This record gives sequence, structure tokens and C-alpha cells, in this order.
Amino acid sequence: MHRAMFFAIGLLLAISFCDAEKFPKETVTAPAVEKVPGKGLFTFETLQLTDDVISNVGKQLPATIPISFGGARAKTAHACKTYPGDASWPSESDWQAFNSLLGGALIKTVPEASLCYPEWGGNYTASSCTALTGAWNNSTLRIENPTSIRSILFQGMTCMPPDYTARFLGNNVTCTVGGFPTYSVNVTTVAQIQLAVNLARELGLRLVIKNTGHDFGAKSTGMGGLNVWTHHLQDAEFYNEYKSEGYTGPAFKLAAGVQVVDANRLAREHNVTLVGGEGKTVGFIGGYIQGGGHSPLTSLYGMAADHVLSVQLVTADGRFITANSTTNADLFWALRGGGGGTFGIVTSMVVKAFPQLKVTTMTYNLTTGGNFTKAKFWEMQRAYVDNFEKYADLGYYSYYRIRHTPAGEITHDMTSMVAPNTTEAAFRATMAPLFARWAELGVPFDPVIRESDNYADAWAAAFPQEAWTWTMRQASRFVPREVLAAPESRTKMFNSIRGVFDEGANMILFNMRNPLGSDEIDNAVNPAWRRMLMFAIMFVTWNVTDPAPYVTQLSRNLTYEWNPRWKALTPGSGTYMSESDYIEPEWQRSFHGDKYERLLAVKRKWDPEAVFYATNAVGSEDWVLGDSSTLLLGHLPSQNSRLCRRAA
Repeated sequence: MHRAMFFAIGLLLAISFCDAEKFPKETVTAPAVEKVPGKGLFTFETLQLTDDVISNVGKQLPATIPISFGGARAKTAHACKTYPGDASWPSESDWQAFNSLLGGALIKTVPEASLCYPEWGGNYTASSCTALTGAWNNSTLRIENPTSIRSILFQGMTCMPPDYTARFLGNNVTCTVGGFPTYSVNVTTVAQIQLAVNLARELGLRLVIKNTGHDFGAKSTGMGGLNVWTHHLQDAEFYNEYKSEGYTGPAFKLAAGVQVVDANRLAREHNVTLVGGEGKTVGFIGGYIQGGGHSPLTSLYGMAADHVLSVQLVTADGRFITANSTTNADLFWALRGGGGGTFGIVTSMVVKAFPQLKVTTMTYNLTTGGNFTKAKFWEMQRAYVDNFEKYADLGYYSYYRIRHTPAGEITHDMTSMVAPNTTEAAFRATMAPLFARWAELGVPFDPVIRESDNYADAWAAAFPQEAWTWTMRQASRFVPREVLAAPESRTKMFNSIRGVFDEGANMILFNMRNPLGSDEIDNAVNPAWRRMLMFAIMFVTWNVTDPAPYVTQLSRNLTYEWNPRWKALTPGSGTYMSESDYIEPEWQRSFHGDKYERLLAVKRKWDPEAVFYATNAVGSEDWVLGDSSTLLLGHLPSQNSRLCRRAA
């Protein structure tokens, strides 16, 4: 019998202990779970394998069976993760047995575009393929699929609607699973997560964690993987008065599948404010908050990770634990800014809520042409950047784009400028000098300025649901306050941004700060966030029919030509791991600064067998994806390749 089947037998013994119909809830509550007065675990968190069960299952099995729920039995480290076709890969009957243990939650991957290919089964019709092609940019499509992701380029784009087949990668009009995980577990209980972690650890499977797939760095995919899909963990609870060390006040407990749009709606219903992202479909407590999490409220309240009070998660040994300032404090420190996908699988977090506040927002769009020349556009932009310190110190935030049009003009949209704790009249008074300068330049400027009595409504009106572009790549850099405060260095940085744009990149720029004193918060947030006044993203786009040499040069320019210029002008700074270059050089320092060694120590303590892996996540330097033959465009590692330990 395959050893996965022995493992399944052991799991059958364990799963009976978390049958909610047979046992009262207190018997399935892990000893380490924090107790909130009058509040309990989410229902899905009560269905779990307890510490006692995890510790005792191994004792009930013969010593010859290589099962170790509690990590007590030593195992040989896997040189590579286990893949389909390997001797230790589970058989179909093993997967069926595992699915039975999961209560039918196992999903074998069928790429979403497979409905365009008759050979994939009975779902094909020309009309369904046409509808899918038209909706391919819809972010909701990615979220509702267990394996679909935003960074599909790094998956290899192996199954696309025929019109979007990646000719620049040499792909034919075919559909294969490629870099997507082989199976997904549609988790609705903690026990299912524990089962998946235990199976992956014992058989050396590549374990993948996906919530929404809203990820630019391919952390939520991987060939041959077992995917833990947390999207349907949607529970939420509001506490009028939550007590923890150093804090007493309103808070929310949010499950892993709650998105920013849901969190803001809940906050409005309870007359409070949450610090969350600008993207509607971003998962609130996943990679967003674990990576630090910038927000339209960052200039006022700091990073989203700064306001986490407690975390519940499944760790690499299959245990369900709580991490907070007094329990598992090292893990709690790392989970707040140290990056997702590498320390454990978070099921819920408790986060602070702030008072409801008045917010004014501004949006506009414009394009160069006629008397509004490109030179005047850059004068307009320089006048704005010259005031970045002033606006950020008032608590303002802005997110705006500068892009090339097919006709060779510049198009610019202020997706939104957000002024919390500010009336429309006060905002207009603050902006009046800049507006006057823009009028002198002849800027065709017709802003929409709105005042709302709460943040959630302001955010909903100002930030449209994001589209998911798949033919793009990006790189980014923080521009510290000291660079923009001095006229000479500000000029050099501004000219470099313009120069990179003129050479073919597009821009996404943010103006924000972290408030005074935030650098004293003891969490894993990148120290460079605390000094930043501008977050600058460059990105390139192409057509699927463009030739490979053209796309390759655009991609290489980001890493090897353009971003090095910004780095030279911002020494000692860094960037945001969640919106960075996929092949960021020296990413440990760029993403984590001087906190990396401490993070790596936490990783190795809590995950000594490297059960969790994500690209450019803490500890990932011990692994390598494929070899030179699997690189995309000759320089981008593909998730459609084996993951093996790096040779010493």
C-alpha cells in the first residue's frame, strides 16, 4: 500500500475527534487559542485537530509508518518537492481517500480557460469561450476560481483563451495545467487546513496558499502543488470593546477570505473605520496585511500591519495556535509585515478599529494634446511633487497613474487623492495654490471632489474595482522623505522618473507617509516604509502577439536598466514586497531591511522542514525553481518547474 494511504488511515483516526456532532465545542478548542470574554472561535475554527489529537495519532500507528503529526519522528529532508510522476506522488485512489477525509473539499485543477478547448470535456461551447474572453480582465473571475491568479505570466500562461495565447512565450493555442497546483482544498474548517499541511509535510508536496490571487509575485501558485484555498472563510465579528495588552477599544475579528470591500462595508455598519487597501478585491488579512499593507489612511494611521492585535493560524507542524504580544510573540512579530505564505496559514486576525471620520476625495483624468503639451504636463507634475511633504503631513494620500497612449500622448489619472479628517472646503483651500499654478499652465483640469461623512463611502466612490492586466511586469522603489525634501535630490529623482517614462515605462505613483512614532512599533514592517514619502512603481505592458525579443527587452529594462537608476538615488531605501520586481535583486534587504536575519530565525524555528514556500518570501533563498531551460523570456523563473533545495 502506498504510504499516502497509510497516512490517510492515520488521518481517519484523527478526523473523528473533530466531529462537531459527536463532541462539544470545548473538546475541539486548541489549548493555545486566545479566549475573548463573551466571544469564541469562529465556527469553522472550532472544527480542528487539537494538540492532543495531533500528538496521539502517531502513537496509535505502527512505528514503521512514517507519520509524524507532532514532528516527533525524524525524516530525511526532501531534495525536491514531490511532483506528479514521482514514486512518492499519491495515486488516484490515495487522492480519493484524502478527499473523503476532507468531506469532498478536494478539487482537481481544471484551468478556467479550458472551456475554450473541447479536449477538456463537455463544457466547451463557442459562446462560453467568447464570454470568458470578454471577461478575462475581471478580477472577480480570478477570485472565484481556486487556482487562478493575477501574475499569470509567471505561471507560464499555459491555458489562455485562444485570442490571448502568449505568442511571445512561444506558446501554441493549447491548454495545460502548467504552473497551477494539481489539487486545491476548498477549506471551510481548520481541520481541513491541518489535514492539507500534514499531508504536504509528510509527502514533501509543494504547499500553496491562495485567497484571492491578488498577487504580483506568483506567491499563490506552483506546479504540482497542493493548494489551500481560503476564499470561503468569510466570517467576521465586531467587538465594541476588545482588550489586549496595550489596547482597549473597538476591533474586528476577520476570517481569511474577507476582502477589503467587505471589511469596509462592515466598518460602516458599525460606525468605525478600518485601515485597509485601496483595491476592492484584495484579501484583508492575507498577503496584504502580512506584507505590511499600505492604505489610503497610511498617512494618518500607518500600515495595516500596525493594528493587528491577534492572529490565529495553522503552523507547519499541523497545530492550530494563537499568536499575539504575549503568546508565540516571535511569530506574532513576523506575521505583521514579514510576508505571507511562509510562516503558516492564517485563518483569522483581530484588528483595531478607529472612529468614523469625515473624508474628502479628489479624482480626475487628463491627456496631453494641443496647447497642453508634454512639457507643460511635466511642469504640472513637478509643481505637485514639490508639495508632497505638505500634503502627506496633513494626512493626505494619493494614488495616480501616468501612462503612454497608442497615439504617443501622455494620459494621467488621479485614481484618488484622499484627505481624511478634512472637509471639502478645507481641502480646496489647501489645494488652491497648486490649482492656481495648474491654471497658469493651461492644465485641462476638471476634478471631481467629494466630501463623505465616513471613510467607507468615500473609498467606495473613489476607487473602482481593479482590472487584472496579464501582459505586464513591474518594479518599484520607495523615495524617502530626505530625497524629496532637498531641492537638488528632488530634481534628480523627478528627472529620473520622467526619463524612465520617456524610455517606455508607465508609472503608478503614491504620495503618503508613515506618521511620527510609527518607526517605534515593534513589528516586521520594512523600516523603509517609515521614511518613505513617495512609493514609485514602473511597469511595462505589451500585446500577446508582440515578438519575444521586444517583450524580453522591456522586461529586462525594469530590472537591469531603469530601477537601478532609482536605487542609486535612494540609497538605503527599499520597496514593498507585494508590488515589486519579480526578480528583485537582493530582495531580502529591499523588502525587509535590517529585520531579515530576525525573520529568518523565526522561519527556521517554526518551519524547520520548509513546509511553506513562496517566491521571494523569507527562507525561499534555500530553494530554486527549475533551471535555465525553464526560464521565461530567458530571465524570469517559471512556476511551471520543479522546486528543489539549492545546492550547498
